Amino acid sequence: MCRMARPRKPLLSTDRIVAGAGALVDAEGLAAVSTRRLAAELGVSGPSLYNHFRTKDEILEAVADATSAQVDLSMFDEGDGRDWRTALHDWAVAYRAVLTRHPNIVPVLAQGPGRRPAGLRLADAVFGAMVAAGWPPAQATRIGALMRYFIMGSALGSFARGFVDDEAAYDPANYPHLGQAHLLAERQEKIDEGAFETGLRALLDGLALQYEALRAEGPKG
Repeated sequence: MCRMARPRKPLLSTDRIVAGAGALVDAEGLAAVSTRRLAAELGVSGPSLYNHFRTKDEILEAVADATSAQVDLSMFDEGDGRDWRTALHDWAVAYRAVLTRHPNIVPVLAQGPGRRPAGLRLADAVFGAMVAAGWPPAQATRIGALMRYFIMGSALGSFARGFVDDEAAYDPANYPHLGQAHLLAERQEKIDEGAFETGLRALLDGLALQYEALRAEGPKG
């Protein structure tokens, strides 16, 4: 009679570590991640993680890069056909959607791409598309920075969730214009998405005016 083989634990891999760390960050935040805690979640010994990552910070960097890799960049493809403004709009919406699914990793992402491959591909795609559209390289750099500030800032917190669901907290004697503020929290998604779209369109309107002025000036000799 053949003995049934015991089920083997999944082999530890870089991808499995990053996925486990990402799930932990999503569920409990950056502070919850330690090599000991992560090893326990993965069912392995702590030292085994060091075969793949030297430090906790390296793991978080990898989680951040895996998050960047989820952002759609197809609108910047050479044959896509979208103009620079539409491409920036669609990319910003796609980027924010990823960050709203993984808000706890945003502080790491906000430090910049560093050496992260996916983060650098993202920066390269935006910069390259702006230069190809006719923006001077210096201005294309500023546009990339501006978009990153705006998108990540919107993902760092919720305006609507900052108000409590308690009408008594907004005494009209003290706050005559906040009579409906207690309703904001329950309408969080609609308010926050609407605010993002309003700000994004205003930002792009301003860039479009600059672009028209730039085109009117023509090439500088």
